[in-house]
Amino acid sequence: MIIKATRLTIAAAALLGATAIGASAQGFTPESPECIAPANPGGGWDFTCRQVGKLLQDEGLLEKTMQVTNLAGGGGGVAYAEVVNKRNDSNDLIVAASSATTTRLAQGAYPGNTMDQVRWLGSVGADYGIIAVASDSEITDLPALLEQMKTDPTSISIAGGSAVGGWDHLKVLIAANAYGIDDVRSVKYIAFDGGGEAVTQLLAGSVQAFTGDASEAKGFVDSGDIRVLAVLSPERLEGDFAVFPTAKEQGIDAIGANWRGFYAPGNMSDEAYEAWVSKIGELYASDKWKDVMANNGLAPLDLQGDAFQAFVAEDVAKIETISRDIGIIK
Repeated sequence: MIIKATRLTIAAAALLGATAIGASAQGFTPESPECIAPANPGGGWDFTCRQVGKLLQDEGLLEKTMQVTNLAGGGGGVAYAEVVNKRNDSNDLIVAASSATTTRLAQGAYPGNTMDQVRWLGSVGADYGIIAVASDSEITDLPALLEQMKTDPTSISIAGGSAVGGWDHLKVLIAANAYGIDDVRSVKYIAFDGGGEAVTQLLAGSVQAFTGDASEAKGFVDSGDIRVLAVLSPERLEGDFAVFPTAKEQGIDAIGANWRGFYAPGNMSDEAYEAWVSKIGELYASDKWKDVMANNGLAPLDLQGDAFQAFVAEDVAKIETISRDIGIIK
């Protein structure tokens, strides 16, 4: 009886909390909504700002057009410092973020800045990592690749489109660690300037495997250039991506999601914060956003408010541990 009463109390509290947030959210309307994309036009952060901004207005969740400001530099660090130091009390501002943001925060790449200086709003999906080989490779599954990496580390080099210690590198280390490769420094990762160049090196035989995101791998799969050994998702993706086997179904509990979402200034009012959380949640639940996700290879990741804040904190802690293991940070 005590357990039932506790569950009822939690449910009632959740309902009251949702009602309060909803009422508060209805009382706030941004006068000049703005989204900062911490990179030049055309990248993932720019895509996140522009797609979300357009649909927020299309769905009637914003009365005015959202301005998108591209503020590149420092892998998102210039934008982060701008928000923390100059726009820390803006109620109209949100900023696009992803796993790249938490990776750099975890590794201290935003000097003097921490995740607690901003408020984390919510996620709008995830682009799961993949590990692939050339289509004519003799390696047929992920355990075979990882076993070779474990027994003969010098025989396998893996290419990716991010720097050493970046997200592409970390995805491989997550899989290696899950397989039982304790010294992840033995994993040979070679960084290239983007996934396209990394795949070119794979096809040339310079490396034996490739790591990237599901969305960028799809075109290379369709052209017959690569074969995906595993997608680092909890379960198989949907649509055309369903052909990719998961690491988990091959006995390797490795999850690597390049999530996409938003943060807000640290001194944003509670009313404005709750309103933005509500708007992002409603957008995520809309049919139009589901179409955007399907068309761009984004998988479900539905987290808002406190749940997203906790997720980001866990993400930072996990990346800190891996980064120490490979000597990126001390």
